[in-house]
Amino acid sequence: MAAPGTAGGRVLVTGGAGFIGTTLARELADSAEQWVVLDNLHPQVHPGSEPPADLPASVDLRVGDVTSADDLDAVVADLRPDTVVHLAAETGTAQSLSESTRHGMVNVVGTTQLLDALTRAGHVPSHFVLTSSRAVYGEGVWRNVDGSTFQPGLRTHAQLESGAWDHGDGAAHVPNTVLGTHPSPINVYGATKLAQEQILSAWTGSHDTRLSVLRLQNVYGPRQSLSNPYTGIVSLFSRLAREGRSIPLYEDGEITRDFVHIDDVVSALVAAIAHKPADHVRTVDVGSGVRTTIGDLAREVARYHDAPEPHVTGQYRDGDVRHASCDVEVTLRQLDWQPRVSLRDGVAGLQEWIATQLD
Repeated sequence: MAAPGTAGGRVLVTGGAGFIGTTLARELADSAEQWVVLDNLHPQVHPGSEPPADLPASVDLRVGDVTSADDLDAVVADLRPDTVVHLAAETGTAQSLSESTRHGMVNVVGTTQLLDALTRAGHVPSHFVLTSSRAVYGEGVWRNVDGSTFQPGLRTHAQLESGAWDHGDGAAHVPNTVLGTHPSPINVYGATKLAQEQILSAWTGSHDTRLSVLRLQNVYGPRQSLSNPYTGIVSLFSRLAREGRSIPLYEDGEITRDFVHIDDVVSALVAAIAHKPADHVRTVDVGSGVRTTIGDLAREVARYHDAPEPHVTGQYRDGDVRHASCDVEVTLRQLDWQPRVSLRDGVAGLQEWIATQLD
C-alpha cells in the first residue's frame, strides 16, 4: 500500500490535464513510478488546445480521447496501470440538456471504452478512483415542518416560470449522504455520472478489484478554467466583480451549494488513492460540509473587489436543483480526511490567482 501523500506504481489519469487533474498531479505525480495523463485538450477547457503550463515535468501527457478505442488501447497496453483515476467527463448541467449526446459519449461511452481497452489488454488495475458528482442526488431529501421526509423530483419549467422555487410550504433540504439519500438525478449530466458509478461498480465487482467513488460538491479554486462557461459560478462571479459589475443572482438569491476548495478535493483524492477500500466499493461525499447561498458567495466576492451589491434577477436554469449540500462525517472517518479551506480564504486565494492570469 502506498503511503499517504504518495501515489506509488503506475497511474493512469483520464482527463488529467484539467482543473482537478493538474492540481492532483502537482501533489502526487513525482511519487509515482509512472504518471500518465490521457486528455483530449478540448478547447472549451484548454484555449488553443494547449496543455496547462503547470503540469509537472514528470507527467507523461498523451493527447487522446476516452471515446476512442485506438487512443485507449495505445495507452493501456503500454502502461498497464495499477491505479486508474477517472476524471474525464463533460460537466455542464445546462449544456447536458442541449448536448445530451456529447455528455453520453464522453461520460458513459468513454467509461465503457476504457473498460473494454483494459479487457483487450488482459489487464485489471488494482484500484479505480472515480470523481462523481453531487448531481447524482438530484433534489435530494427534504423535511416537512412536521418532521416527515420526502424526495421530490424535477422542478418543472412551469414551476420555475411561476417563481415557485422550493418544494412545499416550509419544507427544508436535508444535507445529502451516501447512506441517507437515494440517487435520483434530474438532469442529463447527473444521470451520466450515476451511470459511470454503476458501470464501474459492475465491472470492478466482476473482476475482483476495488473502486473508490468520490461524489464531489461544487469545486472551485486556482487553475479553474476562466474561459469555460460551464465550470461554475465562483469564477463567473469573480470575473464580474473584478470588472466592477453587480453580480446577478438567479431565482431569489437563496439557492444553496456546498463550495469545496480544490485543495480539499485533492487531499481527499490523495487519501483515497493511497488507501484502497477494504470492500469492493467505497463511496463518499466530498464537500466543505457547509451550506452557502449563492447570495452570500456573491457578497463575499463583491466585498473582496469592492464591487456593487449583487442583485436578484429572478432568472433560472432548467434542470438545476434548488439546494445541494452534504454531510461529510462518514468521509472524515473513512478517508481520515478533513476539509480545511474556509470560503473566505478560498475566495480570496482564487482572486489572487485570477489576478496573476489576467493582469
